Amino acid sequence: MLAWTSVLNGEMFNYQLSGMLMQLYVIYLPKFLFWRDTMLSSGCLRLLMFDYYNSMLINTVDEDGNNVELGGEFALEENEHFNNMPVNTLQSDIQIPTNVYNKDPNILNAIYNSEALNDVFILNFQKDPTLTWQYFGSSTGFFRIYPGIKWTPDSNGVAAFDCRNRNWYIQAATSPKDIIIMVDISGSMKGLKMTIAKHTINTILDTLGENDFVNVIAYTDYVRYVEPCFKGTLVQADLDNREHFKMLVEELHVKGEAKIKNAMKESFKILNEARVNGQGSMCNQAIMLITDGAMEDFESVFEEFNWPDRRVRVFTYLIGREMTFAQNTKWIACNNKGYYTHISTLADVQENVMEYLHVLSRPMVINHDHDIIWTEAYMDTVLFTTKAQSLLLMTSVAMPVFSKKKETLSHGILLGVVGSDVPLLEVMKLAPRYMVSSSSRLRLPHHQQRLHPEDKFS
Repeated sequence: MLAWTSVLNGEMFNYQLSGMLMQLYVIYLPKFLFWRDTMLSSGCLRLLMFDYYNSMLINTVDEDGNNVELGGEFALEENEHFNNMPVNTLQSDIQIPTNVYNKDPNILNAIYNSEALNDVFILNFQKDPTLTWQYFGSSTGFFRIYPGIKWTPDSNGVAAFDCRNRNWYIQAATSPKDIIIMVDISGSMKGLKMTIAKHTINTILDTLGENDFVNVIAYTDYVRYVEPCFKGTLVQADLDNREHFKMLVEELHVKGEAKIKNAMKESFKILNEARVNGQGSMCNQAIMLITDGAMEDFESVFEEFNWPDRRVRVFTYLIGREMTFAQNTKWIACNNKGYYTHISTLADVQENVMEYLHVLSRPMVINHDHDIIWTEAYMDTVLFTTKAQSLLLMTSVAMPVFSKKKETLSHGILLGVVGSDVPLLEVMKLAPRYMVSSSSRLRLPHHQQRLHPEDKFS
């Protein structure tokens, strides 16, 4: 943004230019400035000057005592309703993960387009003072939260929180799904490739919730289930199972030669049997192939198990810097309604894994499905800095936000997810103790929570 602004102000051209560069400058600068003035007058370049309150940078000054860029003065007052946290009930602000560039044009454009939510959040709170946190998680990675807060990074100064990994976002953005993760553990995957592959598996697991089902297969010249007890089946992707898979994935070691065909057949058999027997999510099904190359001919496998209906999507993740087998890996995804990504470094993992969520959300967008979801009860340890604050048991209610532009409506573009937290203490007020027995259950759509008269929710 700064570089762009410098060009627009003509400051870039203060440097000494000579020869051909000077000729180009003389010829094209007047044309460029004419284009700039025309675009500015029409409002098309307004976003280049757009700033926002970055929750990590607010009330922060530099060595000279000046507010840092994207910071500025942001009034914060302790509020009893928000567990005595310092908040600004007149303004929302923006949190962006450290691994996402906070001046990326797509980020700036999406933040600008979400500005109107600020007034909506304030009006909601005025109408219903029992509301707590309201927020919008963008598919580009930023998180707009009301009331505005000062976001505290971890001990390393990193903001690892990514709203797209939160349960409320994942459940609202996609329908329930059955996922088979296939990972290549042949000798060519040694070193950094295997480290990236393991991180990719863990990131995929983090995108799953209790409505999803999963299994993980490692393959070389034979098929190996990372958890033999789960052989030939799908298991619910609850927190315990996801953490169990992560632990087992860390123990994987490379050896042998990669033979994908048998592993691919095994994956299709699991998913087909689940569908026929009414098991799993009974909704979306997908295979995640993580490899550094696909040399075999898979057409016969797809003809036998997936074509022509293509009920199972295949997403491929090419690991490493080599692009020798990129075409084969891309062909697999494109011919099975999936998505191909190339992951060459650990920093690439997060954004590339998220692409599959966009693909799975497209049918919801095109069919205009705006289902409201409720998460299971949880304790929020992200926003709250003390143990006493984080012990507040809550649930989240959320729904997806889709692009309604006519020119993109058929593409199924997910803009993000909007939601609000609901403390179970507020729900309990609707169910007085004398109406609750020891066997009572609180029923929310797709979830249920056992209530007991002696339960403490604060």
